[in-house]
Amino acid sequence: MSVEKVKVYKDLMGENEKWAAETRKLLSGKNVRMINVIGSPGSGKTSLLERMVRDLGDKCAFAVLEGDVETTADADRIAALNITASQLLTGGACHLEAKLVYYALRDLPLDDLDMVVVENVGNLVCPAEFDIGEHAKIAVLSVTEGEDKPSKYPLLFHESSAVVLTKTDLLPYLDFDKAECLRHIEKVNPNIPVFEISSKTGDGVENWIEWVMSERHAGLVRNPN
Repeated sequence: MSVEKVKVYKDLMGENEKWAAETRKLLSGKNVRMINVIGSPGSGKTSLLERMVRDLGDKCAFAVLEGDVETTADADRIAALNITASQLLTGGACHLEAKLVYYALRDLPLDDLDMVVVENVGNLVCPAEFDIGEHAKIAVLSVTEGEDKPSKYPLLFHESSAVVLTKTDLLPYLDFDKAECLRHIEKVNPNIPVFEISSKTGDGVENWIEWVMSERHAGLVRNPN
């Protein structure tokens, strides 16, 4: 990488960190926690959020920020469940930046919220590199993606506070070695909790919701490793 490219990268990351700090200050002042949900396109992130709305909505007041390159499809799905949802469009960028998130948060009724859940752009790489001022990153991995993804994309799984293994209702129909997948996760992050869920059937969702609630009250320690 040339010197010029290194400088541009450092400038970009430095600017992002400044806005991430502003976001944390804003959230702290309102006593609101924010989690950053990251996973591949089609991994089940939006379905997970829909399930959270149904199962968590009466326990915790929260809003959703939906990140994507184009369309408002995901925000429309969440808003249809009568919860505040805003679509953040990156216009081609592969991740959300802290400045965009900060201004979206300012438009939310933070005084009435306990938590904000961000669904980042579908990608296992770029969103893991950019701090958006969250209190915790959550890695979402579908059983349709292959066992070795945590080793191939280790930064996300190292930086996350929990892993949600989704679409477990499909396990009987797939050649997916769950034990091998868990070994890959443990190799990258030995202490991270893993929640095996099916948003379709609801299996495992209760344990995930209990963890979110307990960590919300504990402050959702960011980057615990």
